[in-house]
Amino acid sequence: MDLLDASPEDRRKPRVACRRLAREGTTLALALLLGACAVGPDYRRPAVEIPQSFKEGVSWQRAQANPEASISSTWWRQYRDNTLDGLVERALDANQSIVAAEAAYRVALATVQVNTAALFPIVTAGASGARTGTATGVTQAGAGTSSIGRTASTGVFNSVSASASVSWELDLWGAIRRQIESAKASAQASDALLAGVRLSIAASVVIDYLALRQADYDIHSLERQQDIDRSILDITQASFREGASSSNDVLVAQDVLDAVVGNLQAARIAREQDEHAIAVLTGVPPAALSIAPDPAYAFRAPDVPLELPSQLLERRYDVVSAERLAAAANAKIGAAIAAFFPTLTLSAQGGFQSNTFARLFSLPSHFWTLGPDVAATILDAGERSAEVSVARASYDQQVATYRNTVLTAFQSVEDSLSSLNHLRAQAASSADILARNRQLFASVQAQRRIGTASVEDLLDQQLTLIEAEQSLRDTQSALAQSEVTLIKNVGGGWEALP
Repeated sequence: MDLLDASPEDRRKPRVACRRLAREGTTLALALLLGACAVGPDYRRPAVEIPQSFKEGVSWQRAQANPEASISSTWWRQYRDNTLDGLVERALDANQSIVAAEAAYRVALATVQVNTAALFPIVTAGASGARTGTATGVTQAGAGTSSIGRTASTGVFNSVSASASVSWELDLWGAIRRQIESAKASAQASDALLAGVRLSIAASVVIDYLALRQADYDIHSLERQQDIDRSILDITQASFREGASSSNDVLVAQDVLDAVVGNLQAARIAREQDEHAIAVLTGVPPAALSIAPDPAYAFRAPDVPLELPSQLLERRYDVVSAERLAAAANAKIGAAIAAFFPTLTLSAQGGFQSNTFARLFSLPSHFWTLGPDVAATILDAGERSAEVSVARASYDQQVATYRNTVLTAFQSVEDSLSSLNHLRAQAASSADILARNRQLFASVQAQRRIGTASVEDLLDQQLTLIEAEQSLRDTQSALAQSEVTLIKNVGGGWEALP
């Protein structure tokens, strides 16, 4: 019966049946999806050996008054140096390594969205139109039909169509969900690496800045030593001319002066290179950055709160990243195993087709199809088994990398604590030496005033005092830089998101 001649009730039957089939198909799909399982091993963090305390951190840990404190995410501001604050903030905004890491993180987030989209149906729509002309003598070709060789109808024909289709591959075995799980873990690893790059850049700026300030004082100190050594050389040469000193004394005085000149040039080179490094870290060419000298800079070190070894697993960006990559690799095992099971795709298509646009969207012009599609691989020459083996081996590799990263993290913290312990002792010793040399210099000054000490004696003691001051300042700079390294090694105020 033609639908144009059917009653309104009869015309509704196909549409009712279509909606019923779609509704029943959707219900079946949801039931299958809710009852689906995700094949493959569920992830558990790999076991690692964690010490109860740091070997080199006994005195450091006892010195902390607030074990519940944590490092500020803007720890460099504790130096109370506006110039340093500006340099670090410029580096965090413009450093190209950070820009690249941020782009990598955005890629990881977009990958999660791509994998998540695979859980949902795909809906497509299209429209087409054609005008076909056939001349006399053209034969109609239709392979496999009885119309081969028959003359086609002549004339001009129109054809227009509009259609839409829905396709939904059900995630029965969790392959898509395992891919999402892997992508999310990879994104978390990328987030940790971004935090690591930011921390590394900030620490590099602070360390280079402290080294530059150390060079400022060294240059100032060596210039003073150069002036004194030149005066000593002049006195020695005058004494030689008077016969009171030998030529060897003159040569020794000249060697001492030249050695100081050489050290002064080395200090100037170090300062210029530190300034160049800071410029690049802040995202500008070296010629675009100039930092005014400050020989009187007072080295400060921010307090580093107590950390337990176990906290490194949450605060060290490289440890967190390695652990998340292990989780991503574990999820890929399930995705590879799911390939052994058949896939079920539900699809539906409907539309209109006519020889005129005016009649395109009429009931006699419509068509529709609805049905499931089950597919399974029967033979693949071991490809799927190999993919599972690759996934398992990749997981084992990431677990080994994670455990080695944990060990390396413990080592770096122990190294920093060891350095701090000895530098603090060295700084205390240097301070004692400086105090004694100040007393000695004051004594020689008094002797000079009463005529029992020569000018050369006074200059020699002044040189010793200047060298003691430089030694203390260099140790203080090294101590401050070591504190920065410790901050970096314990995570720098960053914590992984739960």
